Amino acid sequence: MIHHKNIDPSYKPILDHVHNTFKTVICTGASTLVIHKDSIVLEQYIGKQSAAKDARNVQADTQFHVASVRKSYIGFAVSYALYYGYIRSIDDLVVSYLPELNETLWKETTIRHLLTHTHGLKKEGNKTVREFTPGSNWSYKQIGIEALTQIVKRTTSKTVSDIVHETFFIPLGFTESNWYSEKHERLVDVILRYEGDEDWSTSESTEGDKMNMYVSTRELAYWGYFHLRKGNINGKQIVPREMIELVTALQSPPTLHKDLPQNGFLWFVKDEPAKKTEIGHLVPKGSYQILGFTNVTLLVVPEEDLVAVRMFNSFGSPEGYDYLEDVRSFGDEVMRCVAETKVESNVQFEQSTI
Repeated sequence: MIHHKNIDPSYKPILDHVHNTFKTVICTGASTLVIHKDSIVLEQYIGKQSAAKDARNVQADTQFHVASVRKSYIGFAVSYALYYGYIRSIDDLVVSYLPELNETLWKETTIRHLLTHTHGLKKEGNKTVREFTPGSNWSYKQIGIEALTQIVKRTTSKTVSDIVHETFFIPLGFTESNWYSEKHERLVDVILRYEGDEDWSTSESTEGDKMNMYVSTRELAYWGYFHLRKGNINGKQIVPREMIELVTALQSPPTLHKDLPQNGFLWFVKDEPAKKTEIGHLVPKGSYQILGFTNVTLLVVPEEDLVAVRMFNSFGSPEGYDYLEDVRSFGDEVMRCVAETKVESNVQFEQSTI
C-alpha cells in the first residue's frame, strides 16, 4: 500500500532538476512524483496545461501525453499473450503470426527482435527496408511496435487497450490513463517545437496501438509501482508475477554488442554497463526505465524500492538540449537523493543511541 507523507526535503534536488528541464524545453507544464519504500516522498505540479490565457493549472488529475512510454503497456500486452499461450515463444518468427508480411524482408525476424528494437527494419515512404541483420544492431523504429500490436490483436482477439483495461486499469480503479480519440479538459496540449512539426502525429484509434495515450502523474507512478511489486498490490496478486518478470528482465539478443541499449519487453533495463544506455550511471543493475519524446520518464529501481516519474507537455528537443543526457542525469539525481536519505537515517540512528 502506498502512503502519503510530508514531502521529504532530501528529495528537493529532484524537483530542482525537473524545474531546470521545465525552463530548458519548450513547454508550459510539468510534474514529478517519487515513491520510496511505499511512501510518496515528492509530488509537485508546475505551470499550466496549455499556452492559452485561461489554461488550467497542472494538477493531480492532469493527464500528460506520454509518447513512447505507451510502449510499456504494449510490452505488458505481449507478456499477457505469451503467459496465456496465445504466443508460443518470443523467439518465434514474426511471419508465423503475420504471414502477409514480405517473407524475404522479414526472414529471421523474431518477436524478441521487435521487443528489443533489434529487428533492423524501417519505413521509407510506403516501403519497408532492412537496415541490418536481425539481432546485430539496435535502432528505435516504429515499424516493430506496429507489428507487435498486430500480433497481440490477432492472437488474443483483444486490443492492447482491452488487455490493459481488463487486467490492470479496471481492477485498480484507474480513470486517468487511456488512449483518446478526442481531447477533454484534463488532457494537456502538447507544445510543439514549431508550427507544423513533422514528427508530431496523433490518432483517433483507442485500441492502444497509436501515439495518443495520456496518463496522470500519479497513475504513471502507480504503473511503475505495480511493476516494482511484480503485480501484487495490497496483498492481492493482480496479474501473475511471471508476467511482470518477463517484461522487466533483460531480453536483448546475446548477439547484441554490449555497449548498445538493453531492453526487456520494450522497457530499457540496466544490466551490465553499456556506453549507449539510456539509464543514469548511478542507477543500479536490475533497474528499468521507459521514456518518451514528450520528455516523460518513468524509472523503477527495485534495489532501492523506488519509483520516480517526471512529466512535461513538451515535444522533442530544442537546439542545444541533450534529451538522453538529461534523462540519465535525472536518474542520477534520484540516486544521489536516495544516498542522502541513507546518510541522514544513519545520523539520526547514531544520535538516538547516544
